[in-house]
Amino acid sequence: MYGAGDVRIENRPDPTIQQPTDAVVRTVLSCVCGSDLWPYKSMPASGTGRPMGHEFLGVVEETGAGVSGVRTGDLVVAPFTYCDNTCDYCARGLHFSCRQGGRYGFDGVDGGQGEAVRVPQADGTLVKLPVAADAALLPSLLTLSDVMTTGHHGAVTAGVGHGDGVLVIGDGAVGLCAVIAARRLGAERIILMGRHTARTDLGRDFGATDVVAERGEEGIARVRDLTGGDGVEKVIEAVGTRQTLQTALGSVMDGGTISRLGVPQYEEGPVGPSMIMRNLTLTGGASPSRAYIDELLPDILDGTIEPGRVFDQSFSVDRTPDAYQAMADRRVLKAPIAL
Repeated sequence: MYGAGDVRIENRPDPTIQQPTDAVVRTVLSCVCGSDLWPYKSMPASGTGRPMGHEFLGVVEETGAGVSGVRTGDLVVAPFTYCDNTCDYCARGLHFSCRQGGRYGFDGVDGGQGEAVRVPQADGTLVKLPVAADAALLPSLLTLSDVMTTGHHGAVTAGVGHGDGVLVIGDGAVGLCAVIAARRLGAERIILMGRHTARTDLGRDFGATDVVAERGEEGIARVRDLTGGDGVEKVIEAVGTRQTLQTALGSVMDGGTISRLGVPQYEEGPVGPSMIMRNLTLTGGASPSRAYIDELLPDILDGTIEPGRVFDQSFSVDRTPDAYQAMADRRVLKAPIAL
């Protein structure tokens, strides 16, 4: 990406092993993330392009001398940040803060929207998948890289449990995966807030019991009406705007919890005395995806959950710029890139 709206396909040097803990992975399936759309809308123009993509699965082609957990030929999925999975932060379930970790597309590390990726800290990062590289489950398995584990993070940090009422704000892929996660953890009522019928219909398939199409004060009033005036116990905010934060605060009951998953597009929010007086908990954050893959993988393998249904139109790698535009135009929910 060279700037807002400027995504290009380029030939880059083939990745090679640089550290003993590296692996080179040949990408089989990647995708465009909703968070990629923020720089697509606002990134200042630059003379040096930034490699894009942080969600991918593929086949290991080569490993460094210090890698023992995966081997050449293994099909693996990569969480959206790399990590050693052994440091004190990882031990606390904070893989995003790993002392040896980092992000794809930065500091000389490849992006996932390309034919191959050098993955640092391969033993801690990569998870072997017990399926073939052409398995029908690949789209759902790819969601373990980010959107399913992020949706799950929202449900976990919100404290969703059996019998809870949950509001999910946002009908993007993360929001829809948060619906899956809330239902999986036992929520009794799941209200999905979104205006795109095809997406909210999918949300109903995933477990949403109610859909609220209104926004702002009208949306808050509708949620309050559905809940007898009290609001919901748990909110998962999967958009990241100031308005959606205000909607969350207006829809949650006193003593409730709001988990923020959407990357905030604001620096200040309405978190003053009124929030304190209501005993609200504000939580969430960047998902430690590696922490959740082992838990969620069996449910995908046995068909209990099908998060791969969020992918609705496939693109070849040479059409990656088209995939960005289609998602930015809301013509596509989530675009997989086949390599």
